[in-house]
Amino acid sequence: MFVARLDSRTESTPLARYLLRAYLSGLPSGDRYRDTAELLLGELFANAVQHSDAPDDRHIEVRFALANSRLRLEVHDAGTTYTSLRTAAPDDEHGRGLFLVNELAERWGCASRPCGIGKFVWALIAPATTLA
Repeated sequence: MFVARLDSRTESTPLARYLLRAYLSGLPSGDRYRDTAELLLGELFANAVQHSDAPDDRHIEVRFALANSRLRLEVHDAGTTYTSLRTAAPDDEHGRGLFLVNELAERWGCASRPCGIGKFVWALIAPATTLA
């Protein structure tokens, strides 16, 4: 499992995606997860930055692990507000991130952190199929 703590700032989102790309590049089939994983990690990280009620000096932790041919992404923050899926109106500028997570992840959820304050959002990503 790969774990990193990043500043809770919008500017940290590209770094989170870079770390994911580096992790996946070390896996034999990492490229089969890359596109979906980068998109979903970006959405989950941005949600943690924008919607967490945690103090600004708290970090956001990202975790990546491959098990049973599924990539598990986790984004941990110190906030108490749980993530929920909502329907965005056609003219809303925000509110579609979790819709993407719901559509593209095999499964996802939100839970309390077992050993600390806050919560984490997780997503399981199946490998993209290769065309022969």
